[in-house]
Amino acid sequence: MNTNPVFSLYIPTRIVFGCGEIKRLATEKLPGKKALIVISSGTSMKKYGYLDKVIELLKENETESVVFNKILPNPTKKHVMEAAALCKDEKCDFIVGLGGGSSIDSAKAIAVMACNPGDYWDYIPAGTGKGRPVRKALPVVAISTTAGTGTEADPWSVITNEDTKEKIGFGSELTYPALSIIDPELMLSIPPHLTAYQGFDAFFHAAEGFIANCSTPISDLYALEAIRLLYKYLPVAVADGRNIKARAKVAWASTLAGLVESTSSCTSEHSMEHAMSAYYPQLPHGAGLIAISEAYFETFRNDCMKRYMKMAEVMTQLKSNRPSDFIDALVRMQKECKVHELKLSDWGIKMEDFPKMVQNARDTMGALFTLDPRPLTDEEVLNIYQKSFK
Repeated sequence: MNTNPVFSLYIPTRIVFGCGEIKRLATEKLPGKKALIVISSGTSMKKYGYLDKVIELLKENETESVVFNKILPNPTKKHVMEAAALCKDEKCDFIVGLGGGSSIDSAKAIAVMACNPGDYWDYIPAGTGKGRPVRKALPVVAISTTAGTGTEADPWSVITNEDTKEKIGFGSELTYPALSIIDPELMLSIPPHLTAYQGFDAFFHAAEGFIANCSTPISDLYALEAIRLLYKYLPVAVADGRNIKARAKVAWASTLAGLVESTSSCTSEHSMEHAMSAYYPQLPHGAGLIAISEAYFETFRNDCMKRYMKMAEVMTQLKSNRPSDFIDALVRMQKECKVHELKLSDWGIKMEDFPKMVQNARDTMGALFTLDPRPLTDEEVLNIYQKSFK
């Protein structure tokens, strides 16, 4: 695995990070005067007062707002189109994504469809999408209340087309957030199992980005620090959600892993998980990644041995002499976070589903397979699914 010494760096996002920094929403220069605030269909944004706080801070900044509150954990094209229509009707000039990756990803997709004609899938360059160019998008402000996706530091938006069972990531230079606020105090209420699912999503962004064949010197720096922080602090945050130091370290690691996605890329592990949650939307993305991770990384164990040993060393702070040290550390971390025994069958997945998922992963997110340390055969992909099934 040779790190590519030729790369470009363009991340046009102002990142505001720190405990209590949500208050900066009242004083930062915003990209518009009327915001569409995008939140999930759940209760947490209202229950914990985050929505009211954001509305009030926007008012202090002389900015009006309208709320769209239907986003699902695996966000859908239907809701993107519905919110974009509301945005146009209300003449909003920027989007605020408030919540986790689902809300912020949706905000980016809505920003595209508020400015472009037709259907969102017209612009998706994979699967049944038509790949039309996106020429403009409304600005996005991302306010993270979870630590996992890193979407506050990258242009990517993952949306599901329910009709075609396609879950595809898409983005461009126009869909980077203009402003991202990451305040770990907004993450204290996340329950332990979701803390683990989200934290491992960040971990795999970093680990996949480190073994990807498009990794760069700067993505390596981001990735290794994210991996180190998550190995040390994610189990602490899972065990004690009120530990603000652990929450802050995990939040920073998640943002670092988002920067990895902007300077390297995920690999086919994400393609494989997207296929699972496209068919079974109730499967949390992080849980799906955890379930296949041991078999997935075992498949590449002898293809990037030095990189596996380097990841093991930053995790354990011990000298590594074999690539399996990384897999051992990964399993140990999952056990500490109480997610090692996840059963895909608990979300309704069946062994006979896997052949169609192999094809779906290739059709919808095939580009990520080209970034693997070496090409995977369909038989190997199927084997990863089957080994991971419980």
